[in-house]
Amino acid sequence: MQVILIQDVDNLGGRNELVTVKNGYARNFLIPGKLAVEANPSNMKQLEERLKVKGKKEAAMLAEINKVIDVLKSSPVKIGAKTGTSSKIFGSVTSLQITRAIRDQKGYEIDRKRISIVDEVKELGAYKASIDFGNGQLVEIDFEVIAE
Repeated sequence: MQVILIQDVDNLGGRNELVTVKNGYARNFLIPGKLAVEANPSNMKQLEERLKVKGKKEAAMLAEINKVIDVLKSSPVKIGAKTGTSSKIFGSVTSLQITRAIRDQKGYEIDRKRISIVDEVKELGAYKASIDFGNGQLVEIDFEVIAE
């Protein structure tokens, strides 16, 4: 029997996926538990419509991500840090500081958990950080540590 999954089911499939299962499993567990619906023509049309809407949303989100990437790559982000007499900084630059600098200078709010710094930052100078936007969208940005 073919069913359309309404929710993710372990060892079976994800949401909005068409799967083939045994009749008893579908009738006794999936359908009564509101985990799936029968794959009849009307439900198939609804599935196609949901997938079409999801595709449009993903395309719009991808366009927005590309716009953000272009803005981030246009110029390096400047991060101020307190320094001693040499060019060494007190502490190190973290992803939280990069997030705040991007918010203040570029106007975009990026979750700090998505940012990873390539090299440890202990001195003034130019460095790279990578931002993972998901869906394989990994971008490297430049940032510059300057004395406050």
